[in-house]
Amino acid sequence: MRNRSKTNWYSFLSRCCLGRNRNRLMPQGFSIERVLLIVFIIVLVISIVLPSIPQRPNRHAYAVKQMGQLKSIDTALELFKMELGYYPPSDALDENERPYCGAMKLCEAAMGRDLMGVHPSSQFRQDGKDDSGNPLYDSKTVAVRKGPYLPIENANAYHLKDLYKDVGSFDGNDYVICDVYKPIVNITTGKKIGMPVLYYKANTSKTAHDVNDPDNPENIYDYKDNHTLLALGVPDKPGQKHPLFENPKIFYEMTRDHSTAEVSRPNRADTYILLSAGWDGLYGTQDDVANFEMRWKPK
Repeated sequence: MRNRSKTNWYSFLSRCCLGRNRNRLMPQGFSIERVLLIVFIIVLVISIVLPSIPQRPNRHAYAVKQMGQLKSIDTALELFKMELGYYPPSDALDENERPYCGAMKLCEAAMGRDLMGVHPSSQFRQDGKDDSGNPLYDSKTVAVRKGPYLPIENANAYHLKDLYKDVGSFDGNDYVICDVYKPIVNITTGKKIGMPVLYYKANTSKTAHDVNDPDNPENIYDYKDNHTLLALGVPDKPGQKHPLFENPKIFYEMTRDHSTAEVSRPNRADTYILLSAGWDGLYGTQDDVANFEMRWKPK
């Protein structure tokens, strides 16, 4: 009896809301063709107007993507160490005192000087030769190469001359791995590309992390490993300098392990540091991204 009453109640509501008011919901003369025409016009207007509205890029999404790239480079360096037994050097110069900095040595270790794998006998020289003067990077040596440890299609590796009109004392044909941000234009192709990922290797025989004296010879990390590259400035902003170049103390402040208040120690004191310039394309600002949790804030 109760179920029958409920059925009658719903039936009554249906007749009231739909039966009697059905014609009021759609004005007379509105055929399905007219409705479709109105929908089509609305979609057309939206498709014309929407692209002209400035889209705000998602900085957080880029930061997450950048951390993902640094994780991939971490993996590449661990594979390098597994096969060759050490982390690649990051010194500003090679053994012959020619400029070949940390960012370039990082790319050679991960992908080789020609992006076809690193030669196991590499001395990380600017000329790509061994101690006897034999070239390590030609078609004859591909079979003995290791890697590449990063997939070439998404490694973001570019010639230095693709980023900078004036490469200074560097060889413009040397490769660097660029970050995921797109602050500058590839001089050769016009494609938007990122800034070089900086690489600093820890000297585990040292013990200091002196935020007051960047030139302390006991510092575990040496800011000079990429300082000459920073001296090239900002590719799309002639005359502008990186804060990290103007004030090397920033490097020791931003890489300091803030979980230890008693003694100044760096993050990743026994391995290496990777550094992206971040959204603004400037090294040494708050939006820089590293392969550790950065707690530093500019003063």
